[in-house]
Amino acid sequence: MGILHRSGGVKKSNDHTRLILTAILGVLFGFFIGLSFPSLSLKRINLSSGIISSLDLISDSGRSSRSQFSENSVKIYVPTNPRGAESLPPDIIEAKSDFYLHRLWGEPSEDLKNKPKYLVTFTVGLDQKSNIDKGVKKFSQDFQILLFHYDGRTSEWDDLEWSKTAIHISVRRQTKWWYAKRFLHPDIVAAYEYIFMWDEDLGVEHFNGDKYIQLVKKHGLEISQPGLEPNNGLTWQMTKRRGNSEIHKNTEEKPGWCTDPHLPPCAAFVEIMAPVFSREAWRCVWHMIQNDLVHGWGLDFALRRCVEPAHEKIGVVDSQWIVHQVIPSLGNQGESENGKAPWEGVRTRCRNEWNMFKKRLADADKAYISQIGKG
Repeated sequence: MGILHRSGGVKKSNDHTRLILTAILGVLFGFFIGLSFPSLSLKRINLSSGIISSLDLISDSGRSSRSQFSENSVKIYVPTNPRGAESLPPDIIEAKSDFYLHRLWGEPSEDLKNKPKYLVTFTVGLDQKSNIDKGVKKFSQDFQILLFHYDGRTSEWDDLEWSKTAIHISVRRQTKWWYAKRFLHPDIVAAYEYIFMWDEDLGVEHFNGDKYIQLVKKHGLEISQPGLEPNNGLTWQMTKRRGNSEIHKNTEEKPGWCTDPHLPPCAAFVEIMAPVFSREAWRCVWHMIQNDLVHGWGLDFALRRCVEPAHEKIGVVDSQWIVHQVIPSLGNQGESENGKAPWEGVRTRCRNEWNMFKKRLADADKAYISQIGKG
């Protein structure tokens, strides 16, 4: 009986030890399984928020390859991509756009039978419809037409055939520089070699768009304008048409007006009524346009900062010239205050903006020079 009692005790002890070992192994197994869960969870989160989300429509037959892809993929980060697109693969990025019209059907690669190389913008009201019609017809199919409507009347242009392929942007009582700052970002108009920023009151009887472009390219003009008929709306000698030349780049003004023969208004100068910018020059000019100064007064004296050497790359095309009709149509969109006519209030705002722009530019120069000096 004593022996039996002892062997039973040994057996009981072994069972107890086995139970303890089993418990320990269970805890260790659970611990390692627990460690694996965060890794799996992170992979699933990365899968749902990363690149693989674009493959959600993959067929059931492709699920195995999707699973394999998610196991091997890492978050894409490309610091050289445009700001905001660092997480995208570079080959998918379309950083630039255009105003080309696309169909709603067929293959995208077959949409465009013609890609205009130049962009012409007019800021218009319906009262100048006939004049704009004449102007547009001076440009070939190589020119994309864009109308900024300041009176909100767009459908009344539909009877003009060219209007069906023009771009129409309508915001009431705004200026062309307001439109330009908001709709002509350099990346939006990057497809066009030259951008025309024209007023609506221009006579174009002696103008041809294709010939104008030929002369601009021939003489290497990055910023230009057609010469102005001397007897109509002329402010500066620099923009007056000369009858014996294709282009000119400098002039003589009233005594004391030019501190340097290479500086405005004797050189490196065009007016803001009908400027033409190369794609490269426009990228700089767009950044210089102030968001709240809508009339553009003062820009003409500062355009020289966007090309180098400015007195060689800014000029007036004489053999393709226009007439400034001096119609204060946009000025009449203002409001009468203190007994003054609407156009008078607009003109006062123009002058004030000129002074504000000059001060901002001078202050910016001083601040930068001071920063350089401290550096």
